Amino acid sequence: MPQLNESRKRILVTGGAGFIGSHLSDRLLAEGHEVICVDNLVTGSKRNIAHLDDNPRFAFHLHDVTAPLDVAVDEIYNLACPASPLHYQRDPVQTVKTAVLGAINLLDLAMRLGVPILQASTSEIYGDPLVHPQPEGYWGNVNPAGPRACYDEGKRCAETLFFDYHRQYGVDIRVARIFNTYGPRLRRADGRVISNFIVQALRGEPVTIYGNGGQTRSFCYVSDMVDGLVRLMSAGSGAIGPVNLGNPRECTMRDLAQLVLRETAAPESLVYLPLPADDPRQRQPDIRLARTALGWDPSVGLEDGIRTTIDYFRHHPDLAGD
Repeated sequence: MPQLNESRKRILVTGGAGFIGSHLSDRLLAEGHEVICVDNLVTGSKRNIAHLDDNPRFAFHLHDVTAPLDVAVDEIYNLACPASPLHYQRDPVQTVKTAVLGAINLLDLAMRLGVPILQASTSEIYGDPLVHPQPEGYWGNVNPAGPRACYDEGKRCAETLFFDYHRQYGVDIRVARIFNTYGPRLRRADGRVISNFIVQALRGEPVTIYGNGGQTRSFCYVSDMVDGLVRLMSAGSGAIGPVNLGNPRECTMRDLAQLVLRETAAPESLVYLPLPADDPRQRQPDIRLARTALGWDPSVGLEDGIRTTIDYFRHHPDLAGD
Protein backbone atom coordinates (compact mmCIF):
# COMPACT_ATOMS: atom_id res chain seq x y z
CA MET A 1 0.00 0.00 0.00
CA PRO A 2 1.39 3.44 -0.87
CA GLN A 3 2.74 5.64 1.91
CA LEU A 4 0.38 8.46 2.81
CA ASN A 5 1.48 12.04 3.11
CA GLU A 6 1.35 13.68 6.51
CA SER A 7 -1.95 15.49 5.90
CA ARG A 8 -3.84 12.35 4.85
CA LYS A 9 -3.60 9.32 7.08
CA ARG A 10 -4.88 5.80 6.65
CA ILE A 11 -6.76 5.09 9.87
CA LEU A 12 -8.10 1.80 11.21
CA VAL A 13 -11.33 2.00 13.22
CA THR A 14 -12.32 -1.30 14.81
CA GLY A 15 -15.96 -1.42 15.78
CA GLY A 16 -16.35 1.12 12.99
CA ALA A 17 -19.88 0.06 12.07
CA GLY A 18 -21.08 0.64 15.62
CA PHE A 19 -22.70 3.69 17.14
CA ILE A 20 -19.64 5.75 18.09
CA GLY A 21 -17.38 4.08 15.54
CA SER A 22 -19.53 5.10 12.57
CA HIS A 23 -19.61 8.73 13.74
CA LEU A 24 -15.84 8.62 14.24
CA SER A 25 -15.45 7.30 10.69
CA ASP A 26 -17.55 10.22 9.42
CA ARG A 27 -15.36 12.71 11.28
CA LEU A 28 -12.07 11.23 10.04
CA LEU A 29 -13.30 11.14 6.45
CA ALA A 30 -14.48 14.74 6.72
CA GLU A 31 -10.93 15.66 7.73
CA GLY A 32 -9.64 14.11 4.50
CA HIS A 33 -8.26 10.82 5.84
CA GLU A 34 -8.73 7.27 4.60
CA VAL A 35 -10.68 4.98 6.93
CA ILE A 36 -10.53 1.21 7.14
CA CYS A 37 -13.58 0.12 9.11
CA VAL A 38 -13.38 -3.31 10.76
CA ASP A 39 -16.43 -4.85 12.44
CA ASN A 40 -17.87 -8.32 12.99
CA LEU A 41 -21.42 -6.83 12.94
CA VAL A 42 -22.43 -8.54 16.18
CA THR A 43 -23.69 -5.21 17.54
CA GLY A 44 -22.62 -2.91 14.71
CA SER A 45 -24.67 -2.51 11.55
CA LYS A 46 -23.82 -1.89 7.90
CA ARG A 47 -26.77 0.50 7.91
CA ASN A 48 -24.67 2.87 10.05
CA ILE A 49 -22.08 3.12 7.29
CA ALA A 50 -24.26 2.62 4.18
CA HIS A 51 -23.89 6.30 3.31
CA LEU A 52 -20.13 5.73 2.96
CA ASP A 53 -20.34 2.92 0.39
CA ASP A 54 -19.41 5.19 -2.52
CA ASN A 55 -16.63 7.03 -0.70
CA PRO A 56 -13.31 5.99 -2.29
CA ARG A 57 -11.47 6.74 0.95
CA PHE A 58 -13.60 4.30 2.98
CA ALA A 59 -13.31 0.51 3.12
CA PHE A 60 -15.24 -1.99 5.22
CA HIS A 61 -13.81 -5.35 6.31
CA LEU A 62 -15.87 -8.00 8.09
CA HIS A 63 -13.49 -9.24 10.77
CA ASP A 64 -13.48 -10.24 14.44
CA VAL A 65 -10.65 -8.65 16.43
CA THR A 66 -10.19 -11.82 18.46
CA ALA A 67 -8.28 -13.00 15.37
CA PRO A 68 -5.07 -11.19 14.29
CA LEU A 69 -5.38 -8.49 11.66
CA ASP A 70 -2.76 -7.53 9.08
CA VAL A 71 -3.26 -4.12 7.50
CA ALA A 72 -1.00 -1.11 6.88
CA VAL A 73 -2.29 2.03 8.64
CA ASP A 74 -1.02 5.20 10.30
CA GLU A 75 -3.32 5.19 13.35
CA ILE A 76 -5.58 2.72 15.14
CA TYR A 77 -8.76 3.43 17.10
CA ASN A 78 -9.97 0.33 18.97
CA LEU A 79 -13.72 0.60 19.63
CA ALA A 80 -14.48 -3.10 19.15
CA CYS A 81 -16.61 -4.47 22.00
CA PRO A 82 -20.32 -4.66 22.85
CA ALA A 83 -21.04 -1.71 25.13
CA SER A 84 -24.55 -2.21 26.51
CA PRO A 85 -25.35 -4.72 29.28
CA LEU A 86 -28.02 -6.35 27.12
CA HIS A 87 -25.44 -7.29 24.50
CA TYR A 88 -22.27 -7.87 26.48
CA GLN A 89 -24.09 -10.17 28.93
CA ARG A 90 -25.57 -12.22 26.08
CA ASP A 91 -22.21 -13.94 25.50
CA PRO A 92 -19.98 -12.92 28.42
CA VAL A 93 -17.09 -15.20 27.48
CA GLN A 94 -16.95 -13.70 24.00
CA THR A 95 -17.12 -10.22 25.55
CA VAL A 96 -14.00 -10.92 27.59
CA LYS A 97 -12.27 -12.37 24.53
CA THR A 98 -13.13 -9.32 22.47
CA ALA A 99 -11.80 -6.94 25.13
CA VAL A 100 -8.61 -8.87 25.94
CA LEU A 101 -7.64 -10.79 22.79
CA GLY A 102 -8.73 -7.84 20.68
CA ALA A 103 -6.46 -5.54 22.67
CA ILE A 104 -3.53 -7.94 22.29
CA ASN A 105 -4.00 -8.35 18.54
CA LEU A 106 -4.31 -4.64 17.90
CA LEU A 107 -1.43 -3.72 20.20
CA ASP A 108 0.72 -6.25 18.34
CA LEU A 109 -0.31 -4.62 15.07
CA ALA A 110 0.49 -1.13 16.40
CA MET A 111 3.87 -2.39 17.62
CA ARG A 112 4.73 -3.94 14.24
CA LEU A 113 3.72 -0.80 12.37
CA GLY A 114 5.10 1.68 14.91
CA VAL A 115 1.83 3.67 14.94
CA PRO A 116 -0.28 5.19 17.75
CA ILE A 117 -3.28 3.25 19.02
CA LEU A 118 -6.25 4.55 21.02
CA GLN A 119 -8.25 2.31 23.32
CA ALA A 120 -11.91 3.11 23.86
CA SER A 121 -12.13 2.18 27.52
CA THR A 122 -15.13 2.92 29.70
CA SER A 123 -16.46 4.56 32.83
CA GLU A 124 -17.39 1.03 33.93
CA ILE A 125 -13.74 0.87 35.03
CA TYR A 126 -15.00 2.68 38.14
CA GLY A 127 -17.79 0.18 38.86
CA ASP A 128 -20.27 1.36 41.50
CA PRO A 129 -18.05 4.28 42.59
CA LEU A 130 -17.31 5.25 46.15
CA VAL A 131 -15.72 8.52 44.94
CA HIS A 132 -17.84 11.17 43.24
CA PRO A 133 -17.30 12.57 40.67
CA GLN A 134 -14.83 10.02 39.32
CA PRO A 135 -11.27 11.22 38.56
CA GLU A 136 -8.82 9.15 36.54
CA GLY A 137 -6.83 8.38 39.69
CA TYR A 138 -9.74 6.51 41.28
CA TRP A 139 -9.18 2.74 41.04
CA GLY A 140 -12.84 1.80 41.13
CA ASN A 141 -15.25 -0.48 42.97
CA VAL A 142 -15.91 -3.43 40.65
CA ASN A 143 -17.40 -6.83 41.42
CA PRO A 144 -15.07 -9.25 39.56
CA ALA A 145 -17.56 -12.14 39.77
CA GLY A 146 -20.81 -10.34 38.92
CA PRO A 147 -22.87 -10.37 35.71
CA ARG A 148 -21.29 -7.10 34.51
CA ALA A 149 -17.73 -8.28 35.15
CA CYS A 150 -17.24 -9.64 31.62
CA TYR A 151 -17.30 -6.05 30.39
CA ASP A 152 -15.95 -4.19 33.44
CA GLU A 153 -13.00 -6.50 34.04
CA GLY A 154 -12.44 -7.10 30.34
CA LYS A 155 -11.96 -3.38 29.83
CA ARG A 156 -9.80 -3.10 32.96
CA CYS A 157 -7.56 -5.88 31.67
CA ALA A 158 -7.39 -4.18 28.27
CA GLU A 159 -6.15 -1.00 29.97
CA THR A 160 -3.51 -3.06 31.79
CA LEU A 161 -2.34 -4.48 28.46
CA PHE A 162 -2.16 -1.04 26.88
CA PHE A 163 -0.01 0.38 29.64
CA ASP A 164 2.21 -2.71 29.80
CA TYR A 165 2.77 -2.64 26.04
CA HIS A 166 3.67 1.03 26.45
CA ARG A 167 6.11 0.40 29.30
CA GLN A 168 7.62 -2.83 27.99
CA TYR A 169 7.63 -2.25 24.23
CA GLY A 170 7.29 1.52 23.86
CA VAL A 171 3.95 1.32 21.99
CA ASP A 172 2.45 4.79 21.49
CA ILE A 173 -0.89 4.49 23.28
CA ARG A 174 -3.91 6.59 24.21
CA VAL A 175 -6.62 5.45 26.66
CA ALA A 176 -10.01 7.19 26.77
CA ARG A 177 -12.53 6.33 29.47
CA ILE A 178 -15.86 6.89 27.75
CA PHE A 179 -18.90 7.81 29.82
CA ASN A 180 -22.51 7.35 28.66
CA THR A 181 -22.86 8.54 25.08
CA TYR A 182 -26.00 9.01 23.01
CA GLY A 183 -27.25 10.39 19.71
CA PRO A 184 -28.38 9.26 16.25
CA ARG A 185 -27.61 5.63 15.29
CA LEU A 186 -28.30 4.22 18.73
CA ARG A 187 -29.99 0.88 18.21
CA ARG A 188 -33.63 0.70 19.19
CA ALA A 189 -33.11 -2.55 21.12
CA ASP A 190 -29.69 -1.64 22.47
CA GLY A 191 -30.77 -1.74 26.09
CA ARG A 192 -29.30 1.71 26.85
CA VAL A 193 -31.43 3.99 28.93
CA ILE A 194 -31.87 6.85 26.43
CA SER A 195 -32.88 4.60 23.52
CA ASN A 196 -35.19 2.64 25.84
CA PHE A 197 -36.92 5.77 27.11
CA ILE A 198 -37.32 7.32 23.64
CA VAL A 199 -38.68 4.17 22.01
CA GLN A 200 -41.15 3.56 24.83
CA ALA A 201 -42.33 7.18 24.78
CA LEU A 202 -42.78 7.24 20.99
CA ARG A 203 -44.78 4.01 21.17
CA GLY A 204 -47.00 5.44 23.89
CA GLU A 205 -45.82 2.79 26.34
CA PRO A 206 -44.97 3.37 30.02
CA VAL A 207 -41.34 4.37 30.51
CA THR A 208 -39.47 1.74 32.52
CA ILE A 209 -37.23 2.93 35.35
CA TYR A 210 -35.05 0.49 37.26
CA GLY A 211 -34.70 1.14 40.97
CA ASN A 212 -36.27 4.26 42.45
CA GLY A 213 -35.07 6.52 39.64
CA GLY A 214 -32.68 8.40 41.89
CA GLN A 215 -29.54 6.85 40.40
CA THR A 216 -27.59 9.21 38.18
CA ARG A 217 -25.73 9.19 34.87
CA SER A 218 -23.96 11.83 32.83
CA PHE A 219 -24.78 11.81 29.12
CA CYS A 220 -22.45 13.02 26.37
CA TYR A 221 -23.68 13.72 22.83
CA VAL A 222 -21.88 11.63 20.23
CA SER A 223 -20.32 14.52 18.29
CA ASP A 224 -18.70 15.78 21.50
CA MET A 225 -17.40 12.29 22.26
CA VAL A 226 -15.91 11.89 18.80
CA ASP A 227 -14.22 15.27 19.12
CA GLY A 228 -12.67 14.16 22.40
CA LEU A 229 -11.34 10.95 20.86
CA VAL A 230 -9.80 12.79 17.92
CA ARG A 231 -8.24 15.39 20.22
CA LEU A 232 -6.76 12.65 22.39
CA MET A 233 -5.24 10.86 19.41
CA SER A 234 -3.82 14.15 18.14
CA ALA A 235 -2.42 15.20 21.52
CA GLY A 236 0.77 13.21 21.09
CA SER A 237 2.60 10.86 23.42
CA GLY A 238 2.51 13.43 26.22
CA ALA A 239 -1.19 12.71 26.82
CA ILE A 240 -1.53 8.95 26.80
CA GLY A 241 -4.21 8.87 29.48
CA PRO A 242 -6.29 7.48 30.89
CA VAL A 243 -8.50 10.48 30.16
CA ASN A 244 -12.16 10.73 31.13
CA LEU A 245 -14.42 11.77 28.24
CA GLY A 246 -17.99 12.55 29.17
CA ASN A 247 -20.41 15.34 29.94
CA PRO A 248 -20.14 16.29 33.64
CA ARG A 249 -23.80 17.30 33.87
CA GLU A 250 -25.39 14.73 36.17
CA CYS A 251 -28.99 13.63 35.69
CA THR A 252 -31.26 11.28 37.64
CA MET A 253 -33.17 8.62 35.75
CA ARG A 254 -36.44 10.21 36.84
CA ASP A 255 -35.40 13.59 35.42
CA LEU A 256 -34.23 11.97 32.18
CA ALA A 257 -37.53 10.11 31.80
CA GLN A 258 -39.49 13.30 32.34
CA LEU A 259 -37.34 15.15 29.79
CA VAL A 260 -37.97 12.45 27.17
CA LEU A 261 -41.70 12.42 27.91
CA ARG A 262 -41.84 16.18 27.61
CA GLU A 263 -39.92 16.32 24.32
CA THR A 264 -41.97 13.50 22.78
CA ALA A 265 -45.25 14.97 24.07
CA ALA A 266 -46.05 11.52 25.47
CA PRO A 267 -48.35 11.07 28.47
CA GLU A 268 -46.45 10.75 31.71
CA SER A 269 -46.50 7.09 32.66
CA LEU A 270 -43.64 5.51 34.60
CA VAL A 271 -43.12 1.90 35.67
CA TYR A 272 -40.56 1.02 38.35
CA LEU A 273 -38.72 -2.32 38.29
CA PRO A 274 -35.99 -3.78 40.53
CA LEU A 275 -32.48 -2.45 39.96
CA PRO A 276 -30.22 -4.95 38.10
CA ALA A 277 -27.29 -6.50 39.97
CA ASP A 278 -24.21 -4.26 40.34
CA ASP A 279 -25.89 -1.35 38.54
CA PRO A 280 -23.96 1.81 39.53
CA ARG A 281 -25.87 4.25 41.71
CA GLN A 282 -24.09 7.33 40.40
CA ARG A 283 -21.83 8.22 37.54
CA GLN A 284 -20.25 11.59 36.78
CA PRO A 285 -16.89 12.24 35.12
CA ASP A 286 -14.25 14.55 36.47
CA ILE A 287 -13.04 16.03 33.16
CA ARG A 288 -10.42 18.48 34.42
CA LEU A 289 -7.67 16.50 32.70
CA ALA A 290 -9.47 16.55 29.35
CA ARG A 291 -9.99 20.29 29.67
CA THR A 292 -6.36 21.05 30.44
CA ALA A 293 -4.59 18.42 28.30
CA LEU A 294 -6.92 18.39 25.29
CA GLY A 295 -8.71 21.72 25.45
CA TRP A 296 -11.91 19.66 25.31
CA ASP A 297 -15.27 20.45 26.84
CA PRO A 298 -18.62 19.06 25.64
CA SER A 299 -20.77 21.71 23.97
CA VAL A 300 -24.11 19.99 23.23
CA GLY A 301 -26.63 20.36 26.04
CA LEU A 302 -28.77 17.42 27.11
CA GLU A 303 -32.03 19.02 25.96
CA ASP A 304 -30.69 19.77 22.46
CA GLY A 305 -29.10 16.34 22.16
CA ILE A 306 -32.25 14.56 23.28
CA ARG A 307 -34.33 16.49 20.71
CA THR A 308 -31.95 15.48 17.90
CA THR A 309 -31.97 11.87 19.04
CA ILE A 310 -35.77 11.78 19.27
CA ASP A 311 -35.96 13.24 15.77
CA TYR A 312 -33.69 10.46 14.51
CA PHE A 313 -35.89 7.75 16.01
CA ARG A 314 -39.01 9.42 14.64
CA HIS A 315 -37.77 9.83 11.06
CA HIS A 316 -35.35 6.92 10.65
CA PRO A 317 -37.10 3.90 12.16
CA ASP A 318 -35.47 1.66 9.55
CA LEU A 319 -31.99 2.80 10.65
CA ALA A 320 -32.78 2.65 14.35
CA GLY A 321 -33.87 -0.94 14.09
CA ASP A 322 -33.19 -3.96 16.22
